[in-house]
Formats: sequence, C-alpha cells, structure tokens
Amino acid sequence: MSSAPHSVMPKLPKRLASLVSKIEDRVYEPLEAIALVKDNANAKFDETMEAHVRLGIDPKYTDQQLRTTVALPNGTGQSVRIAVVTRGEKVAEAKAAGAELAGDEDLVESIAKGEMDFDLLIATPDMMPKVAKLGRVLGPRGLMPNPKAGTVTTDLASAIQEFKAGKLEFRADRTGIVHVRFGKASFSAEALLQNLKTLQETIDRNKPSGAKGRYWRSLFVTSTMGPSVEVDFSALQDIEQGS
Repeated sequence: MSSAPHSVMPKLPKRLASLVSKIEDRVYEPLEAIALVKDNANAKFDETMEAHVRLGIDPKYTDQQLRTTVALPNGTGQSVRIAVVTRGEKVAEAKAAGAELAGDEDLVESIAKGEMDFDLLIATPDMMPKVAKLGRVLGPRGLMPNPKAGTVTTDLASAIQEFKAGKLEFRADRTGIVHVRFGKASFSAEALLQNLKTLQETIDRNKPSGAKGRYWRSLFVTSTMGPSVEVDFSALQDIEQGS
C-alpha cells in the first residue's frame, strides 16, 4: 500500500488553472502585468483590480504605521454609499452633497444596533465623542472616522464629492501589507496604470518615519476572480506621471 505524500497541492479549478498557465514565473513590467490581469479577468461581471503591496514595516510600532488616502485620477469604478454623523443644518448640507445617510444621535443609535448600510462613514469633529463609542462596531470593519483619512471634517461637501469621485482610504495591515482596489477590469490598461502609479507615489510620500531597510518588498496585481501577477515596482517608480 503506497502512502501518498502529505503535501499534495489542491487541484485548481479548470478555469483558474488555464489562467495561471498564462503567467510566466517572472516579475512583469507594470503595463504588461496590468494587461495580463485584464486579459485574465473573464468572470461574468466587471472584476475589480487590486494591488497588494508588501512593505518593510512593522505596524505594531506607531512610527511604522501607514494610514492615508489616495485620490485615483480615473476613479475606482465603484459607487460608494456614504453616511455622515453631524447635527443641525449640516445634516441637510450632507444630504445635498450626495450622502446616502445623514443624522445625529439617531444615526449613531442605528449604527450601534448594527445597521450599517454604507461603505464609508464621515463625521464632523463635534460628533466624534458620540461616534467614538461605536469603536467595537466600526473598528473591525475599518469604518471609524479619522482625521488622517479625511473622514473627520467640517467641510462635508468637499469630502463627500472627493470620496464619490474615487478617493480611497487605505492602511497597512498588521503584517505590513497594503491591499487597495485601483479600478475595474473594463478600464483601459493606461487608465489602470495611471491609478497604480498614483497609489505608488502616495505610498512613497507617506513612508512612515520608523521604516527601516528596504521599504518596498513586493507588488502584485490581481482581479477579483483571477490569479495575481508580480510587478516590477522599481519600474513603476521610474515611470514619470503623464508619460
């Protein structure tokens, strides 16, 4: 009786196996990588393009944390449902600017009950003491408003318009990896490259003061249902925006 080795790789579904077979075991030029991922995005819906960046940081130290926003020049291709916690005339202002939900204590109460029919939460500074009590509900979902992320502000109209137009908040997870969506597979490769370049510049500009050694370790791009492709991040850094 022959004993099969324990490290047998699980068999890939046929669709994924055929996509993986198109990817060579090498690091790709940025535009070439994007074109390949776009070509492999053959699901029955418009797949989201994602970047996964491994950085040489340890976010358990406060001076090695990365949390910021990026305004993608070509947007994300996704509609964002925004809720705003504010009071008085600012409630009407938020709704007029395009927020799906806006309110004061009543909205805080409904969020506390787990009613979270939104993708982004913005709050005015005067309401943050109330919102802070929602940490247990908002924290795990990454929805807690934060001044660094532009989600604690008195200029509601600008904030709402920017996030609707494709501004994104992102942060490094506890292992130092940044996961950011940067468009849809239906976007042109050039538009996706512009978005990816803007993301790279934002990550470099916001390099934590405590980052040691090599900052960029690896960059992969992928689509919702497709395999990932490694990108030459040095080549991406060398591209001049607009070229």
